[in-house]
Amino acid sequence: MPAAPQPNEILIAGGGFAGLALAVALRQALGRTFRVTVADPAFGKPSQDPRASAIAAAARRLFETIGVWDAVAADAQPILDMVVTDSKLQNSVRPVFLTFAGDVAPGEPFAHMIENGPLVAVLVEKAKAEGVTLIASAVEDFETDSAGITARLADGSQIYAKLLVAADGARSRIRERAGIANHGWNYDQSAIVTTVAHERDHNGRAVEHFLPAGPFAILPLKGNRSSIVWTETAKEAERIIALDDAGFHGELETRFGLKLGDIKVAGARRAYLLGYFVARSFVADRIALVGDAAHMIHPIAGQGLNLGLRDIAALAEAICDTARLGLDIGGGDVLERYQRWRRFDTMTMGVATDGLNRLFSNHSDVLRLVRDIGLGVVDRLPAMKDMFIRQAAGVTGDVPKLLRGEAL
Repeated sequence: MPAAPQPNEILIAGGGFAGLALAVALRQALGRTFRVTVADPAFGKPSQDPRASAIAAAARRLFETIGVWDAVAADAQPILDMVVTDSKLQNSVRPVFLTFAGDVAPGEPFAHMIENGPLVAVLVEKAKAEGVTLIASAVEDFETDSAGITARLADGSQIYAKLLVAADGARSRIRERAGIANHGWNYDQSAIVTTVAHERDHNGRAVEHFLPAGPFAILPLKGNRSSIVWTETAKEAERIIALDDAGFHGELETRFGLKLGDIKVAGARRAYLLGYFVARSFVADRIALVGDAAHMIHPIAGQGLNLGLRDIAALAEAICDTARLGLDIGGGDVLERYQRWRRFDTMTMGVATDGLNRLFSNHSDVLRLVRDIGLGVVDRLPAMKDMFIRQAAGVTGDVPKLLRGEAL
């Protein structure tokens, strides 16, 4: 006879940024009697993720509020300014069409770059310190009843909770099992990701260089290093990843340029298929989707991670407000409030990134002329540039408390 399910208020499937931050925020706000479990088969395994992320100002405020930012601040590189260039691969000159100052407010950079592995590790330790239960297993299946949801894990255990949060990524098993359709399309593009060491200091500058195949982003890390997010057609990315070290270096140097002196690859290289997908609904009966389980967008604006953190900030606030009234945290009112809060922002960002990718990832000389004129016009409008910076920083619109730096 199977063991009785462990009772919880919240079960979170997925131990990435979103899942762990949500767990920590809820425990801090609602106390140690509020039982939270996070299930992820990756717990206890060394990180193999070569990526780094742009943590927008609002997301940084969230991490400060839940007490994890101080532990990683020394490893976080502020983005002090950003330039946008546009040319063909063979062009020797890369004209700058648009520049951004890096402050959303005086002394507050609009984003920081940090490697994913160290930040996730700090979130894991914070979750443990707050008494969150971490289980190294995946949620395989679930059944709902009038009062809660019973989840079956891959290790054979069962957990009973009032709400199941799917933070289990773009290929979410929970979303699929809940029968929620996922609408969108693949771009036939891949993002090649690696870390580069370079001779000269980047001075906190991020570069978005638009090439016909897609954007080539140089994003500053601590030390004389940068994270590379390099978009190619899926077939070309596969070819480049398969090259030997010398061949890969040659392809990289052609795109990176010589402004930062000699370069060398300083990390693993991987390619990630790109697409635009949005779940038909962000909620189901006692289920909430967050992060990539709810939406996946092109990395052209570096907003994917930040969208997920906006999700959990909104969901955490809805849960806390309901719990303090003694009401059902997995009920329809909570879920609909969360969905209304997040859906418009997600769709707006998705449409914007999709449009930018289509505008810039092509070989049309006519479109190139139009977009370069447009970039030049924007560069001469400080108020518009300030609006773009604030939107990228996540500080506009109906911002949840955690993203304003306020405790729940």
